[in-house]
Amino acid sequence: MLTMDKIHTIREMYYEQCKSLRQISSELHLDWKTVKKYVDMEDFNEAPPVPKKKEECQSKLNPYKPFIDSWLTADLKAPRKQRHTASRVFNRLVEEQGYEGSYRLVATYVAAKKAELKLDKKQSYLPLIHHPGEAQADFGYADFIENGKLHQEAKYLVLSFPYSNGGYLQLNYGENLECLLEGLKTFFEYIGGVPTEIWFDNTRTIVTKVIKAGGRDITERFRRFSEHYRFRPVFMNPESGWEKGNVENKVGYLRRNELVPVPEFSDLQLKNADLLTSCDKDMEREHYEGRGLISELFKGDKEALLPLPSVPFDTAAYLTVHTDKYGKFTLDQGAHRYSTSSAFCDRDVALKITSSEVLVMDADMHEIVRHRRLYGAEEKESMQWVPYLSDIARKPRSLFNSGIFEMMPASMQAYMRACESPDRGRALKILAELTDRTGFDSAVKTVDEAIRFQAHDPDSLKSLYRRMFSDVPDLPPLTGGNALPEQKVIPFNTDLKALDSVLERREG
Repeated sequence: MLTMDKIHTIREMYYEQCKSLRQISSELHLDWKTVKKYVDMEDFNEAPPVPKKKEECQSKLNPYKPFIDSWLTADLKAPRKQRHTASRVFNRLVEEQGYEGSYRLVATYVAAKKAELKLDKKQSYLPLIHHPGEAQADFGYADFIENGKLHQEAKYLVLSFPYSNGGYLQLNYGENLECLLEGLKTFFEYIGGVPTEIWFDNTRTIVTKVIKAGGRDITERFRRFSEHYRFRPVFMNPESGWEKGNVENKVGYLRRNELVPVPEFSDLQLKNADLLTSCDKDMEREHYEGRGLISELFKGDKEALLPLPSVPFDTAAYLTVHTDKYGKFTLDQGAHRYSTSSAFCDRDVALKITSSEVLVMDADMHEIVRHRRLYGAEEKESMQWVPYLSDIARKPRSLFNSGIFEMMPASMQAYMRACESPDRGRALKILAELTDRTGFDSAVKTVDEAIRFQAHDPDSLKSLYRRMFSDVPDLPPLTGGNALPEQKVIPFNTDLKALDSVLERREG
């Protein structure tokens, strides 16, 4: 397969420069069939990777990059002669943060970061003309409450259309590539098409490096996403948010009009669906330049949209990690810890990561357990204790001291306390079997029913489960009537020899 950059060149020459397949084949010295293959390609999903035996090493500098970024950003307001050099950054990292890596690693990163933060002292502002079908994207932050839990300074993605001044938003738990791709995909599917181009900041979620003369190194997954949907990504000059002023204004407008007071709901997905329809209603107002209703102008945007591809894009990230001796692994530079099961201690597991979930899978990509994805800079842990039930069943005496007992539902805790000590291990084993069979909820409902009948023995658990969840057909009662033959009574006395003679005659 060709590189994504080569594929992008082929498609750009065909779709934007209107060159024929043979012209492209000749100019790029490629086979005509190869050119046709990538022009017609509609699916740019990347196949989930095969789990690796060893986790890829991370740069030793990663934990220290936030410090470097903050120092260099502060330099923008400092006198030229009092700004950090790479040597000064290295010395501060060693003295203040205990950095043990090489100077070359620091110098390389500082040079790239300085290039990213460089300002043009003689900026001029020109009015920008936007055509129908063009869009701008950006994140804002706001609080929301889901199921009673406050998500402070969470993120929301906004997609605005400068031509009509229409726009949509979706709430997110954070600002990562999964949130961005899922949000954009939702917008595309809701409006029934894809913007011809979308303007972005130079966020690290997408851009890995800003190159001189306006070039950008883009992450592989985002490149695949943009090729899959055929839109052209446009990136702003560093520190030039005014270039996409429409979405900057829309971020504030939607916060004030859709997220005040602080939204409170039970399900984020349902709330996001409501926000899309609410944004449609908001377009029934006059354009700020008096050009008519936004909803009418937005029809022009929709007419210019690219068609949706025939194959949906998989926005999840796929990783391979190695677990520790407790069957746990970490993400986000060690800040967030997740459990698997005791059967996967000190082993490689595959991960499928979405904006809201972390699915843990074995080498055959079968699900082991799933977690809600953790967010925030502070250290957190997500522990799914159900896969450890079988282990606790083998060591029932450790139940109350394992930490797992406190994670159990209240009804299950009460049941375990009421169990006789010899029965507790059998009960745990049965609960593990019931969970494997029809899910943990069915096991909890069986325990609730056992408590209601004050039945604390393991056999009662099995019986109650069969009655509640097994598909046992209700048989109709037997009817008497004349269909049954009459019984033939063979009289005999206490002499067994007489009975033997009767049986012998019947056998004969």
